[in-house]
Amino acid sequence: METFSPEAPQSSAASTNGGSPAVSSDSPGTATSSSSNALSATLDGRPSQMQPAAPPSVPAACLACRGKHLKCDGSNPCSRCTSSNTECLYVPSRRGYKGPRRNTAQNPNKRHASSSPPYSGNVPESCPMMLGRSPVSIPPPSVASFNPSIVLPEHSPVSYAPSPALGNVPLFRNSFATPMAPNQLALATVNSSVAVAGVPHVQPPVTTLAERCFDAFYHFFHAGHPFVLPKEFFLRLLKEGSTPNLNVVMAAMRYIGSLFVEAGPARATYLDEAIRLCYLPTTAKDGFLIQALLLIIVGLDGNCQQEKARELLADCERLAIEIDLNKREFATMHGHGNPVLEESWRRTWWDLYVCDGMIAGVHRVTNFLLFDIQADVGLPCEEQQYLTGRIPPPSYMEDFDDQLFSGEDREFSSFTYRIAAARNLGRMMRMPQVMYPGDDSVSRVEALLTNWRIHLPDSKRDDLNKNCQLDEMMFQAHFITHACTIMLHQPLSQLDSSPAQAVNSCAPHRPVIAGDNFNAHTRHTITAACEISKMVTQAVPIIQHTHFFTCVITLSSIVHLSKWALYFIEDEEDLRQQIRLNIGALNKLSKVWRAANTAWGQVKGVAQEIYREKKAQQISPAFWVGFTQEQMISSINADEGIMSEFNSMLTQVTQGQ
Repeated sequence: METFSPEAPQSSAASTNGGSPAVSSDSPGTATSSSSNALSATLDGRPSQMQPAAPPSVPAACLACRGKHLKCDGSNPCSRCTSSNTECLYVPSRRGYKGPRRNTAQNPNKRHASSSPPYSGNVPESCPMMLGRSPVSIPPPSVASFNPSIVLPEHSPVSYAPSPALGNVPLFRNSFATPMAPNQLALATVNSSVAVAGVPHVQPPVTTLAERCFDAFYHFFHAGHPFVLPKEFFLRLLKEGSTPNLNVVMAAMRYIGSLFVEAGPARATYLDEAIRLCYLPTTAKDGFLIQALLLIIVGLDGNCQQEKARELLADCERLAIEIDLNKREFATMHGHGNPVLEESWRRTWWDLYVCDGMIAGVHRVTNFLLFDIQADVGLPCEEQQYLTGRIPPPSYMEDFDDQLFSGEDREFSSFTYRIAAARNLGRMMRMPQVMYPGDDSVSRVEALLTNWRIHLPDSKRDDLNKNCQLDEMMFQAHFITHACTIMLHQPLSQLDSSPAQAVNSCAPHRPVIAGDNFNAHTRHTITAACEISKMVTQAVPIIQHTHFFTCVITLSSIVHLSKWALYFIEDEEDLRQQIRLNIGALNKLSKVWRAANTAWGQVKGVAQEIYREKKAQQISPAFWVGFTQEQMISSINADEGIMSEFNSMLTQVTQGQ
């Protein structure tokens, strides 16, 4: 909606109503003063012509005096404009006008405020509407082209600023024009000023739900799984209309975007439509179909439809291999000479590879099928290069593996380090079952994880890029590595996992037997869990992360809860802060992902149960052996604080449902 300036003249046609005068507050006196003097002289029995002449009234100030907030003498031209050698123009004012007065006889000697000062020159009879200028034809403004959503009150207190161009345009008073409604007249005045200033009047477009979902996809989701074409390039290709399967991708994008907006029943409709288009017999089996299926898989997995997601994942993997998406030449053959589209095909394969690994790792149901598929696809470039279309020649996985021994000091993209982290996850999943803590296979996998960390370039050690913005690809690469550490070492640790066995929303419970002392595996497990909790503190909206972060937080929470359930721990307050972080993160993610809501309820429920058990233990005097009075008070206060926070979070969710 236009924002109107509060300083401007209004149209003269709106300054009178029913013949009643509107008096300007800019004048030193009012027109009413002369009529009141004449009336008092008549009542005294004295003829009015015997009375001293009243001071001349000034019904309106000229534009120059009004703009400088100076008193105007009402002459044409006025004395100030004459002395400053500026053009003197008058327009009517409506300041102080309160509508027509009742039962007021018009004074024939009083000039209406809607009229401009009379012109002293010779006016041609052929132009009775002329006010001090030679005839100029100005077409009246058209009201039909204005924004109908703008409605002003009948007597709007808002005045509109004059355009600088008005100084060279004659002023007209059309006494023969058809009267216009005040709202129409106000809109005509505004748009006339805008047209004179050379600024076109643009009616704001009304966005549909489908358009909002499309925008939400790119705003919230695309950075976490950046394989679909960037927005600008996608719209360009869609406009060309040469790619029939883009409508299938668009349907899947609408479904994903609907998760982030208030879509109501349309969300289920979008999902059904996306799946229907994917499985139509007429839908071509190409890379765009792979992209659409992969988007649907991620959405279903994050909304507790994991079985359906696994079915689509199996179809997607089979189709990808069938069309040779895992081959180096696929991008060139199907890129149509467009480097951005070729990069999109490379990213589609590798994102499918990473998602296959994360689904297998966090749910422990599938076995990471694509890990065993031979692939020589080029590695993705940096995100900024992809978004701007500056695509460099691709590197390959053999370049990445041989960089230390070939002597090439080069830095690979964040997406590449994400792929390498997922590949380490696959190697760990192919490791034979570990029977005892000293197994050599554990040491070999730990060497892979450690090598991944210590050989990161300095710019990739943090989750932020050079501009201090979140690098989502490195963010995912880091949490995949931390999750691998927990999955590798937790079964060999001495943290009893039974207190957290109810937390099974992402994966089945893995029993771990408690030990008398913490071993090295316990230390690896606890350190990785703390690093995951630390990632929650990144200064970015947590819902912009991939939903797989939900299960990684849940894995970290199981470790924290298992440790908190111990009889006594020295850093209990720090541990409770880690649990608070995880519960808060799951609560935020639950606004979009249903799986996070399930995990949030389970983790919070176990935390409350552990708290109650600890509270019961405090009744026994033996519990406080070795505690000072200060430590006792601190522990009790901390317990009350965390329980109060859990209860308040539960109340908020209950009220929101």
